[in-house]
Amino acid sequence: MSIKITLPDASVREYEQGITALEVAKSISEGLARKVLAANINGEVWDATRAINNDASLKLLTWDDADAKSTFRHSTAHLMAEAVETLFPGVKFWVGPAVEAGFYYDMDLGNKVMTEDDLVLVEKKMAELAKKNSAFIRKEISKTDALNYFTEKGDEYKLDLLQNLEDGGITLYSQGEFTDLCRGPHIPNTSFIKAVKLMSVAGAYWKGDEKNKQLTRVYGISFPNQKELDEHLLMLEEAKKRDHRKLGKELGIFTMDDDVGQGLPLWMPNGTIIIEELEKLAKETENAAGYKRVVTPHIAKESMYLTSGHLPYYADSMFPPMELDGTKYYLKAMNCPHHHKIFDAEPKSYKDLPYRIAEYGTCYRYEQSGELFGLMRVRCLHMNDAHIYCNREQFAQEFRAVNEMYIKYFKIFGVDKYVMRLSLHDPAKLGQKYVNEPELWQETETMVRNALIDLEIPYVEVMDEAAFYGPKIDVQIWSAIGREFTLATNQVDFNSGNKFKLSFTNKDNVPEVPLIIHRAPLGTHERFIGFLLEHYAGKFPAWLAPLQVKILPISDKFMDYGLGVLEKLKAAGIRAEIDDRNEKIGKKIRDTELARVPYMLVFGEKEIEANAVAVRKQGKGDQGVKDMEEFINEISEEIKERRAE
Repeated sequence: MSIKITLPDASVREYEQGITALEVAKSISEGLARKVLAANINGEVWDATRAINNDASLKLLTWDDADAKSTFRHSTAHLMAEAVETLFPGVKFWVGPAVEAGFYYDMDLGNKVMTEDDLVLVEKKMAELAKKNSAFIRKEISKTDALNYFTEKGDEYKLDLLQNLEDGGITLYSQGEFTDLCRGPHIPNTSFIKAVKLMSVAGAYWKGDEKNKQLTRVYGISFPNQKELDEHLLMLEEAKKRDHRKLGKELGIFTMDDDVGQGLPLWMPNGTIIIEELEKLAKETENAAGYKRVVTPHIAKESMYLTSGHLPYYADSMFPPMELDGTKYYLKAMNCPHHHKIFDAEPKSYKDLPYRIAEYGTCYRYEQSGELFGLMRVRCLHMNDAHIYCNREQFAQEFRAVNEMYIKYFKIFGVDKYVMRLSLHDPAKLGQKYVNEPELWQETETMVRNALIDLEIPYVEVMDEAAFYGPKIDVQIWSAIGREFTLATNQVDFNSGNKFKLSFTNKDNVPEVPLIIHRAPLGTHERFIGFLLEHYAGKFPAWLAPLQVKILPISDKFMDYGLGVLEKLKAAGIRAEIDDRNEKIGKKIRDTELARVPYMLVFGEKEIEANAVAVRKQGKGDQGVKDMEEFINEISEEIKERRAE
């Protein structure tokens, strides 16, 4: 019996039932087949060696696909488990998933201890096993047989996992001498794994519960060749130097204090300057785009969050309520409901639309303590938030303008690589996970997609990850060293207008519910400044740097001239300080370089006679001697234009 396979280019090929994706690849090209790691069958990731028995759409997944990378690393985790089982007989395994850029496996070594030195031995054993080209073999098994198998092995961890599994969805995977309970998928065989580095060994409580036994967790990374592994390790070393927590402390940007609380950053004077510059940029940009600024309170009554739908569904991410006179109040976790109330405060007609309001609103979210991470995951966040209320005819242009604002910011901050992640709804889940408005879903998703296409913005589509009330876009950006960050989320909302009974009078003098666009192009101060610290390695461009110029007299006898230079810079609105320490000029220059100040002005007798200064630029060294007026004009222009250099 033959089946039809539809390829990504919409071409259709016929094959015998039971064909595998790998065999399809070979029928196209032997070279392609050598690169195939997994397959996407009807939207689901499968083993490339799994039989296809019905008509299907097929995408062959190679190393360039995120799903292929995840499959590759999960398979490497199984290879590591086989190596560990060889070196540590009797070991029992819990779970071994792929994670960002790598994998880990949790294991119970009994009374044995694994050290960092042991990782080298495990790596060697993995390399030896990989060369055996062992196939990853999938076996469907009944729950009864699986329970018998792991009972015989005395594996309480797999028996625990099996409690939540049902017949028809249980599989074992084997390669070489190793077998594990696993959903898969996996790569065709171990020969693809050519470069592995085990990064660390640590403790991890079973199921993440500190009341349970502590297991051993081994983290690793893997690549199909040594070159990519070496490049990744270099990137990790650079990332350590650029860690925003380390730089934030060194440069006096922010601090954390136990007496204040976890996830509640205190912004130091230098960090506050950066915040003010970002707000200034946002306000200038938004004012030019026709936004009106608003300010909303930090708390609100429970009733408003019940109307918005955030309670009870979002309650776990909100701080516990405060009760006063029998009424519950919550710390604000999002600005949206407050902005809807502002829209509703005065009657609106079609002439008032689009109605754009913006706020750097402070929100509070109860992130779990284990998820807190420097500025990237906090409990107090200052969001560059705004909401646009418009009709259907205005939507496409408004959404386009929002994306143009993103592109403008990308250019200012030197972000060269970015992608919009368009999250769509699943029609099968209307009325459950998504608002039951099929026509509106189709209309808004098409409008969002067309806006991205018209602007030639790189984007990918992801099914079944939209917001409850409309499609959304997660903005993914990459730093200068290739680290990926989620900057912000754009959301289309055609549900909140109904919930809050928002309306405007249209041209026919009939009430109409507006569409709403949620947008936050600069995300939050916390996450964005964390990104910028790593992106710039703390070497902020002059317009954003807390200190823009350091004045370095060669000796104390030139201090009066230096104070005059300081006065001129401050009069021009330039952030400057003078180094009045009794130190040699070489040390002053080195210290200023380490402080990552964009410009240094050095002078001695020669420069004073010429009413000039010797200019040094961060990372570029000597820029020559310039008179003060020339330097002030040049740096003022650089700051005004917000140059990324």
